[in-house]
Amino acid sequence: MTSDLLQAPSPAPADRAPSRRPFALVVAAASLPMFMATLDNLVMTNALPVLHTQLHASVEQLQWFVNAYTLAFAGAILLASALGDRFGRRTVFVIGIAIFGIGSVLAALSADPTQLIVARAIQGFGAAGVLPLSLALISGAVAPERRPLAIGIWGGISGLGVAAGPLIGGAVMEGWSWQAIFWINVPVAVVAIPLVLFALRNDFGTRERIDVLGVLLVGLGVLALVHAIVRGNDDGWDSVGVVAEIVAAAVLLGVFVVWQWRGRAPILPLRLFRDRSFTITNVVGFGFSFGTFGAVFILIQYMQVVQGASPLEAAVRTTPWTMAPMVIAPLAGIFAPRIGTRMLMIAGLLLQAGALGWLAATMSTDTPYAEMVAPFIMAGVGMGLVFAPSATALLATLGVLDHAKASGVNSTVREIGIALGTAVMTAVFLGAGGQLVPDLYVTAAQPAVYVGAAVLLATAIVALWLPAGRSSTRTATVAH
Repeated sequence: MTSDLLQAPSPAPADRAPSRRPFALVVAAASLPMFMATLDNLVMTNALPVLHTQLHASVEQLQWFVNAYTLAFAGAILLASALGDRFGRRTVFVIGIAIFGIGSVLAALSADPTQLIVARAIQGFGAAGVLPLSLALISGAVAPERRPLAIGIWGGISGLGVAAGPLIGGAVMEGWSWQAIFWINVPVAVVAIPLVLFALRNDFGTRERIDVLGVLLVGLGVLALVHAIVRGNDDGWDSVGVVAEIVAAAVLLGVFVVWQWRGRAPILPLRLFRDRSFTITNVVGFGFSFGTFGAVFILIQYMQVVQGASPLEAAVRTTPWTMAPMVIAPLAGIFAPRIGTRMLMIAGLLLQAGALGWLAATMSTDTPYAEMVAPFIMAGVGMGLVFAPSATALLATLGVLDHAKASGVNSTVREIGIALGTAVMTAVFLGAGGQLVPDLYVTAAQPAVYVGAAVLLATAIVALWLPAGRSSTRTATVAH
């Protein structure tokens, strides 16, 4: 892949004419596969108690059903973005869709936890070619003046994918089986591939060598860190193996930063971090994913383990939270140029932090569902206020040729946040004596959810350093 014998067309100009395809078709073609990929971040959450019983999976293995996907996703995103720049974003996008579909088939056919973990990792590798390139393909295909609307719709569909994950997973499991939550991806992939080939053009970025060493360093470093956190309670935080993995993670990630600083064609261009909006948006993306999705991992199981809900009932009960981003995210994307991305993101983070703190404070073995509706709505509105404005803030002052890598960096940071958030909050849960029985679940879940609330509050404080992000400061730059 690094050979110059593999020539790609010259990069497209930074201000290419928009696609001639209808706006709605372009957005649909780029967003449908992205919806499929985001759906699978949480589609398994309602299945975890069932998998615990049917596949005899341990709590640690339940984590890896989620983390195998997110870590493979995070580890391959930067590589996929670089390959898209070099060999065509649509080309890599389609390959990612196909790999995701294959991983879904293998997941559906899994007969034990190990097979399912491997299949989830394959899904993650496929998703890495989908999510960041979908945003870059939309950004490059629509006129600059329509980008805020396109990104708002993209954010809304992304939010819908997150929101619909537990609901679709619960509904499918209620009517069929846990395997069906993976089979439903296959027809989506079959439809998406020809749609993408018809509606989207094959844009290119800067043709550079592929930084394979950089990919390996960051992927292995994050894997070592998450694995150490997952096994910390069982093996002991001062055990040789856990300490060695934490040290190895620190060394690998440190070497990665040095390599990116000195390399000729870094997969993570550190120059992007000179842009304050880009840097703070990535910090916000990490904290948001860490706090939110780590807590979701705990709370979705609470609905089943403690309150006795079926997978579908648990999903329906959480719809005030999970479905709100579908409405709020597009509106936030539309109004962000007037209100400013900073104000919306801070408000969203504070709402999310307050909601998690409220849920942790009121959680018990007999908490009425009615008492959870208000914080669920708060959390959902908060999520929606972060999704689209963060995508807009990320690309606000960057040229179009940097959009794929910038989106790749942000997607990587978010997926690492999901993996670490899930690992850390599960470690807190297990460290507090948590088990999948009602009494022991509640007392251990409370401190874990409080951790999520604290991380989101700290992230809101960091977001104060974002540029205001109003149209007067952005529209002139987004087209360059």
